[in-house]
Amino acid sequence: MAPEVARDKASFMVQAKSLSLAVSLNTTTSLFMAQTVLRVFAAVSTLAAICVMATSSQTIVLFGFTIRAHYSYSSATRFLFVTDAIVCASSLLSLIFVYHLSRSGSNLKTCFYLFLHDMVITVLAISGCAAGTAVGYISRYGEEKMGWMAVCNRVKSFCNHMTISMVLSYVAFLSYLALAVMSSNKVMYEANGEYQGNERQACP
Repeated sequence: MAPEVARDKASFMVQAKSLSLAVSLNTTTSLFMAQTVLRVFAAVSTLAAICVMATSSQTIVLFGFTIRAHYSYSSATRFLFVTDAIVCASSLLSLIFVYHLSRSGSNLKTCFYLFLHDMVITVLAISGCAAGTAVGYISRYGEEKMGWMAVCNRVKSFCNHMTISMVLSYVAFLSYLALAVMSSNKVMYEANGEYQGNERQACP
């Protein structure tokens, strides 16, 4: 009777380990797919934002003077342009790192580096969006107390293009915000697994 119980127990342990391994592999695959999709989404969004911003230009004649509106005339929109370019390039480069991570297996160190990258890009993306939003709000609504007049009523086409670019930039920011949350969760998971592994090794 005892050998049968031992065999049943051993069989149950093997099945539990197999199930745990299958769940772990499925979770890793899903995480890799989500990471890949979000990074591609961020790259495409910022690339589209750059294209829209670079081609947004409008020339009007006001009181006999020719006035041209272009993103490069504002330091805030130039900063947004640069941050979008950095986010786009970083997204494409990080795809290589994520692919390598999925092939070689993750550990606490590599997961932390990925989290650090995603957090830095998230902060950079929101700083560019904030700068662009501030100057865009003043351009569209003005600031009466400061004596700043709205200009979007005269260059509507340019402002509409910049609004589209801003929305695309915010989409990239939200993508990286989700990536940062996912990366931090992965770091916590790896740290917990490493801690439990060290505890098991320390047990007599």
